[in-house]
Amino acid sequence: SRAHAMKEASALLEPLLAASGVTPEHTAVIGTVQGDLHDIGKNLVGMMLKGANFEIVDLGTNVAPDAFASAVTEHDADIVGISALLTTTMVGMKEAVEAVRAAAPEAKVMVGGAPVTDEFAAEIGADGFAKDAATAATVAQELLS
Repeated sequence: SRAHAMKEASALLEPLLAASGVTPEHTAVIGTVQGDLHDIGKNLVGMMLKGANFEIVDLGTNVAPDAFASAVTEHDADIVGISALLTTTMVGMKEAVEAVRAAAPEAKVMVGGAPVTDEFAAEIGADGFAKDAATAATVAQELLS
């Protein structure tokens, strides 16, 4: 399966990235929004961010808004990535964005996932939107520059 292949590739890439001896400049908290159990896109984003010199705190799937908020403060994260694959769960992103804003107003929030658009990201108050994992690292770097 694609998910299995993803996990295998990650296992191979992790030690190579760590061995390069690059110290991460920024910390990113990532997770899939509450009610959503999809993680392939989120995992790819995590890998792209790692490759772009981010330390990753992956909260997994089905993440409650307050869990995003407490992780941001606990890890002093610079950016939060919130993912959704279902139109039914993407509505929960607004609450997650608001929770992060309340806990850490200086943290940047970016959203993504198949049904998510630039317009929706702006509507819910996110700082950025990535249409795919490949552009997520670029968006994150731009938001923090």
